[in-house]
Amino acid sequence: MLSSVKALLSSVVDYAGLFPPAKLNMGEAMANYARYQTAPYSWMLGHFVLPASRLSEFEALLPTLPLVEGKTRQWSLSVIVSGNWESEIERVRSHNHSKLSIAALEFPPLPPPEIKRILPHLPAKVDSFFEIPLTGDMEAYLTLLQGTGASAKIRTGGITAEAFPNSTQLYPFIAACAAAKVPFKATAGLHHPLPGNYRLTYEPDSPSATMHGFLNVALSAALIYWQKITQEEALTVLNQSSSDEFQFKEDGINWSACNLNLREIEEVRQRFFRSFGSCSFEEPINDLKELNLL
Repeated sequence: MLSSVKALLSSVVDYAGLFPPAKLNMGEAMANYARYQTAPYSWMLGHFVLPASRLSEFEALLPTLPLVEGKTRQWSLSVIVSGNWESEIERVRSHNHSKLSIAALEFPPLPPPEIKRILPHLPAKVDSFFEIPLTGDMEAYLTLLQGTGASAKIRTGGITAEAFPNSTQLYPFIAACAAAKVPFKATAGLHHPLPGNYRLTYEPDSPSATMHGFLNVALSAALIYWQKITQEEALTVLNQSSSDEFQFKEDGINWSACNLNLREIEEVRQRFFRSFGSCSFEEPINDLKELNLL
């Protein structure tokens, strides 16, 4: 295992098995997450993504999946907040369960004035991600989040072709977050390391669409964050469909004449590109194995 790959992808996949296209029931999704914690590539596993409205259902099933000392760790949740954010944030503040930790809150697209109302109520030591619609006034959102400790969230796909932004939509978001020093996470549509035409669901007759690659998003974010590439180069990185264009080495990753060392990769993951949500953990793993990166 190359240190550069581990630095780029540690805890990068927030497991969202409850959501489409997987749409598993609670027991199935929880069993998967527990199993992934004991898998060889558990170091890539981030939070378990859970709607706030299903927290009681989750807690009721927890006793059926006991923690195994030395194998499984405390459950780490990223809770999706609904429109009823006041009561749900209060529940997060008051939750007291030794087997789980609420590590993050994720908010749906909201108008900036509503986000401004929420910010003072965010619990300490819990990451918060506010989804920013690409059709909105991005500057207004990022100005509001700047310096608050809160982060942005971008939707990079869904179960329809229209849900996937193209590179010319994705690049301005990443560049604006970097300029504002606002961290971000991505959600949906990033099951695969490299861009390509993939099926939208797991149904045999599912239509296909062009999807982004999570390697491309992570590496373009790092190169943009460190101001190593131009806009034109960033678009090239986002659209790169062959892993041969990226040189993964023990002490860093190269693209063209640009180099990212381990310290730069680690910092960009801590301070800028935080993670991506995926309803599959196994697809990213299997694809990375095919690329000989795992």
